[in-house]
Amino acid sequence: MGKLTTHVLDTANGCPAVGMRVALYRLVDDQPVFLREAVTNHDGRVDAPLVEGDELVAGVYRLAFEAGEYFERKGLSLPEPRFVGRVVLDFGVADPAQHYHVPLLVGPWNWSTYRGS
Repeated sequence: MGKLTTHVLDTANGCPAVGMRVALYRLVDDQPVFLREAVTNHDGRVDAPLVEGDELVAGVYRLAFEAGEYFERKGLSLPEPRFVGRVVLDFGVADPAQHYHVPLLVGPWNWSTYRGS
């Protein structure tokens, strides 16, 4: 059974990003269709898969991470506009029977991702 999961690591502070809002969309004709929102837990992960089973279909998805909001709550003094605010990741799901894990490594000046396991 396929599923989509994520987690967020705060590279500036060397810890999981606790309490970051993450929204999931599916792109239909290049337009985002909202599916759900979650908040990362004490381990920087969402508590359950964002989608799984029959809900996960082949196509293009978007994760939107509210990183700027997270770093503001951490008390960092950052210029406006922020260099990293909302991190938007578009990615494809070719085989919905697989596990797609999309982690985010983020700091106030950088971010990166990869397909995890």
